[in-house]
Amino acid sequence: MAKRILMLEDGNYFIGEAIGSTKESIGEVVFNTGMTGYQETLTDPSYYGQIITFTYPLVGNYGINRDDFESIQPSVKGVVVKEAAEFPSNWRNQMTLDAFLKEKDIPGIAGIDTRKLTKLIRKEGTLKGILTDANADKEALLHHLRSVRLPSDQVSQVSSSKAFASPGSGKRVVLVDYGVKASILKELNKRGCHVTIVPYNMTAAEVLAMHPDGVMLSNGPGDPKDVPEALEFIRGIQGKIPLFGICLGHQLFALANGADTFKLKFGHRGANHPVKELKTGRVDFTAQNHGYAVDKASLQDTDLEITHIELNDETVEGLAHREYPAYTVQYHPEANPGPSDVNYLFDGFMEMMDVKIKGEIEHA
Repeated sequence: MAKRILMLEDGNYFIGEAIGSTKESIGEVVFNTGMTGYQETLTDPSYYGQIITFTYPLVGNYGINRDDFESIQPSVKGVVVKEAAEFPSNWRNQMTLDAFLKEKDIPGIAGIDTRKLTKLIRKEGTLKGILTDANADKEALLHHLRSVRLPSDQVSQVSSSKAFASPGSGKRVVLVDYGVKASILKELNKRGCHVTIVPYNMTAAEVLAMHPDGVMLSNGPGDPKDVPEALEFIRGIQGKIPLFGICLGHQLFALANGADTFKLKFGHRGANHPVKELKTGRVDFTAQNHGYAVDKASLQDTDLEITHIELNDETVEGLAHREYPAYTVQYHPEANPGPSDVNYLFDGFMEMMDVKIKGEIEHA
């Protein structure tokens, strides 16, 4: 089997077996601690531009199936595993991990010490990395890697280019697509919603003209400060329409209301992050995938209150507006992969829209 190298910008490198596509690829090297759910992870648009290291040692053991995609075209730049299963065993299996990566033109590397790599990222923080042929000149490779600047227009690369509908007979929801996962749309459809998915740069006036019962801000990749269009949009919507934000949507909501965000050292990516609801003391295990967080101190002079915190590092995990029907969470209530402990947040969004609809009827 052909050999491949993963070179990091700090000069560390790993040589292993090539899997997937043969192309060279550069991205931000991150790690995911989930024990299952690699297909959902690989197809989550929030991983745009990243090379994912799976900490669980065996990946691909139940294959790839038709049901667990979060997007049609994955946007990850590469995959790093300890061992890639060659003979998956599951009744839903349709192809191997290697075959899937080849089909989607995603390079990968197997047979390296992923524990060592993960500990390195935890110590140094996320690093740029390049996947290429192991015979490449290491000095030239490192110089090239350090000279490359990663793109900042990530949301525009994964957002829908035009609005489209997912029909339903219930509440009318506008879902702003910053890189939305299919599972979020499924949760709204399960509740009978008529969902209109709109591009990230849709204006507040255009959305208000659709007369929605609620607006959802989706997950997505990258730095929230790279999406300035979203801030004006949120300011134009909140207070008029019930609003619910997830992950990147949560960070954008904070920025639109005068708070600040910062980059985490190595991010939260996994399916077992404990989050505490401050009002009740309830603790849930959550699925997370983000490299940025809301600055707690910056919330002091805003109209936002903290509703949830991460118990591992006490970062902000939930916000609510003190005056408007609007709340957001940093984690993923739709899970996939991960626990569904916080799926009830979608029901809370439904109830928030019920209040709006009832008010409209009473004032008609």
